Amino acid sequence: MDNNKLGTKPHYQILDGLRGVAAIIVVCFHLAEPLASNHLDNVVNHGYLAVDFFFLLSGYVIGYAYDDRWNKLTIGGFLRRRIERLQPLVVLGMTLGAIGFYFTDSTIWPLIHTVPLWKLMVVMLIGYTILPIPLSMDIRGWQEMHPLNSVGWSLFFEYIANILYAIGLRKLSNKALTFFVVLAGAVLLHYAVTNPNGDVTGGWTLNFEHMRVGITRTIFPFFAGLLLSRIARPVHIKNAFVWCSLLVAAVLFMPRPGGTEQGWMNGLYEAFCIIIVFPLIVYMGSGGVVRNQTENKICSFLGNLSYPLYMTHYVLVYFYVAWVSNHPGITLGQAWPYALLTFSGAIVLAYASLKWYDEPVRGWLRKKWK
Repeated sequence: MDNNKLGTKPHYQILDGLRGVAAIIVVCFHLAEPLASNHLDNVVNHGYLAVDFFFLLSGYVIGYAYDDRWNKLTIGGFLRRRIERLQPLVVLGMTLGAIGFYFTDSTIWPLIHTVPLWKLMVVMLIGYTILPIPLSMDIRGWQEMHPLNSVGWSLFFEYIANILYAIGLRKLSNKALTFFVVLAGAVLLHYAVTNPNGDVTGGWTLNFEHMRVGITRTIFPFFAGLLLSRIARPVHIKNAFVWCSLLVAAVLFMPRPGGTEQGWMNGLYEAFCIIIVFPLIVYMGSGGVVRNQTENKICSFLGNLSYPLYMTHYVLVYFYVAWVSNHPGITLGQAWPYALLTFSGAIVLAYASLKWYDEPVRGWLRKKWK
């Protein structure tokens, strides 16, 4: 923690930096994914667990920022603050996805050019609300609830967690919240180990199975983060940002254990990371202190960039995936210049989105809703 102020509270600069580290790894995961022959050989094999890490960070920060403010804060006021923080980039991501949609016609999405403009516009407008679209409105063909910006599904569940917190679960005592979190952790562990796929991936399609996965992946980490914010008494960890960043990277780059025959091993690994390792990383990060001005600037930059990067990068990944699909058999060694170009473009787009759109719009909303 440093001496910067967020409202009247110290700001967890290292946690911001870790969110940025995880967001960058998510981009790498999505760039490596179309080059993998199956779900076992992605070089960033567990990159999707960054979403679960985001949920835990979110619960921790929400608890820290709002738990002691409900004597003055209303549910409507809380939700306005969350909309102000989250929704501008939801709208931008959907808009950019719509602009680029027809240009990603490829062997993997051969029917994009047949989608009428009116249907594209309806999907975009629904996307602005972050409500999921039905499968009948899937205009890309991946059975996604947000085909214009794939990552929108996690924001849908983020809102669900925020609403559950605001309307009642915030009132739980620490003892009751502990019971709730333990129960949610048991459900997560059971699903991860018994799931035939051997992992916790899912949540992006509007059907029963994916809704079950999305809720399971959201409830434990978010409310575990909330509980951690209430009961943890962070201790100083030397070089916390470096160690925590390495831990995040180690978890997300870890090769998949168990292979195709023993999927439960990978499920157990993922449950262990979400239930034990991620809370440990957040605990360590919350007790860490930035060592110098350079580290402070790095954490600040990564923290500011993290959400814009997460919400806009897939707009460019669609073009990259289309290019890869049009070059069957291409290897990582052949594709890396295009992957690097896409990665660089994603960083530039995120920074431009932050400075030219997100910050001005949030500032306008803050004044309007005062």
